[in-house]
Amino acid sequence: MRTRRTPLILALLGVGLAGALAATTPASPASAEPGALVWSDEFNAAAGTAPDGNKWRHDIGGGGWGNNERQYYTNSTSNAAHDGNGNLVITARRENPNNYQCHYGRCEYTSARLLTANTFTQTYGRFEARIKVPRGQGIWPAFWMLGGMPWPDMGEIDIMENIGREPGNLYGTLHGPGYSAGNAISSRYTLPGGQAFADAFHTFAVDWAPDSITWYVDGIQYARKTPADLNGNRWVFDHPFFMIMNVAVGGYWPGYPDATSTFPQQMLIDYVRVWAWNSGGGGNPGPAGSIIGLGNRCIDIPGANPADGTQLQIWDCNGTAAQQWTFAADGTVRAMGKCMDVANASTANGANIQIVGCNGNAAQRFVLSAAGDLVNPQANKCVDVRDRNSANGGKLQLWECTGASNQKWRRA
Repeated sequence: MRTRRTPLILALLGVGLAGALAATTPASPASAEPGALVWSDEFNAAAGTAPDGNKWRHDIGGGGWGNNERQYYTNSTSNAAHDGNGNLVITARRENPNNYQCHYGRCEYTSARLLTANTFTQTYGRFEARIKVPRGQGIWPAFWMLGGMPWPDMGEIDIMENIGREPGNLYGTLHGPGYSAGNAISSRYTLPGGQAFADAFHTFAVDWAPDSITWYVDGIQYARKTPADLNGNRWVFDHPFFMIMNVAVGGYWPGYPDATSTFPQQMLIDYVRVWAWNSGGGGNPGPAGSIIGLGNRCIDIPGANPADGTQLQIWDCNGTAAQQWTFAADGTVRAMGKCMDVANASTANGANIQIVGCNGNAAQRFVLSAAGDLVNPQANKCVDVRDRNSANGGKLQLWECTGASNQKWRRA
């Protein structure tokens, strides 16, 4: 949908966490069943206070940002500050008090662009914000995420974009190699009854899991994309991303302010919250069920009467006994009366993950973490789909944990 060329500072990574949230923070919508709340900014600081520097940093400049935008992004509280009513406010102004220079000459507008590149990143989970967007021709608010540089190879997830000339529409978009700018994978949501997003607060969210990203407005799912939607291009959404909030003025896509545009224009953000990805209950003992991973396929035991040493695979989920796994109290993972096992009790990369009779060996103990890693503690390595083969029959092996999508699992 649009091109963004961002500075190298965006590749910096880190972590941050707000305290004392559990008692006051409402749960995320139940449809996605997210994991634990891991990061939040509730924007409850005093009026005029700058954004929390432990959570947000500023992009600064007026180079057009790859889109021929007209604003100069500052770190001034004139452009980003708390309002004292529980909101952070990003304000776009038609002014240039400090003689800022833009790519087209003396800048006409100022605004702010905040990001968590140096303070917080995460792979998978729910990312959500409650926002009241600004309005007007040429105004372009956004809440989005980047996976680093170079763009678009490291990926971009647009959670919410609105352009002033389409007051009742918003867009959720994926950018990556082969599907950036005009070829981006985009979906649109339209408010009913001719409403405008600028008239009220709305909640914007994505649920990001291995092999899928799902978009919501006010708890309503309106889009879901998987690798199958990329027309054979590469899925690049299996590594940490950071968040960005900004209000741009002008650009190739929204067009430019005209005689109908009024300033200042403000985006009010009530909160930003991030939940961990829910792998389905972790490795705690529980009833039998599927273990789902790459390609939304299930860990499967080949054959009707598998012999000890049969290598496990992934296969279309079908509910058969060969896919019904129990996480037992002793740390074993069992199906068809046998145990998941690392061949030869190996701790080496590439060792087969197999099914054998249960024997109490440490090679038969596995833990499913809240992050979705199925780990053999003896080796401190993960169950991995060999060669990222997402087709039926992809074989399982032991491999050092990388956080990649071919090592992510969830219970169902």
